[in-house]
Amino acid sequence: MQVRGLLLLLALVLLAATAEAGKNKKEKVKKDGSECEDWHWGPCVPNSKDCGLGYRQGTCKDESRKLKCKIPCNWKKKFGADCKYKFESWGGCSAQTGVKTRSGILKKALYNAQCEEIVYVTKPCSSKIKSKSKAKKGKGKD
Repeated sequence: MQVRGLLLLLALVLLAATAEAGKNKKEKVKKDGSECEDWHWGPCVPNSKDCGLGYRQGTCKDESRKLKCKIPCNWKKKFGADCKYKFESWGGCSAQTGVKTRSGILKKALYNAQCEEIVYVTKPCSSKIKSKSKAKKGKGKD
């Protein structure tokens, strides 16, 4: 009976300790954070060249802040790194223009970015036809 009581007491102490630790984390966020809730964020500006690590400037009333951000080096500069689109399959090749086209519908705008709802992209038609992969040598009928 005493062992059961001791285990119950130990469980209560652990529960109280974890609850207190959770409160301290929340308070820490409040101290570092801001009372302002209407932040407006600018685009991610890379430190060098046109991709890689950079900073995003944010303002809210009289406060301003910088956040670290990253622009992937394969992003579509035309759309911006903060606009995420869902693209459909490539269309057929146009004989007149020699390009394929596809459209993308806005999926998500990060940091209140101003994004177009629908975008269109083109790419040149490939001149070579992809061949199907051949069977590996030595594997087959004997």
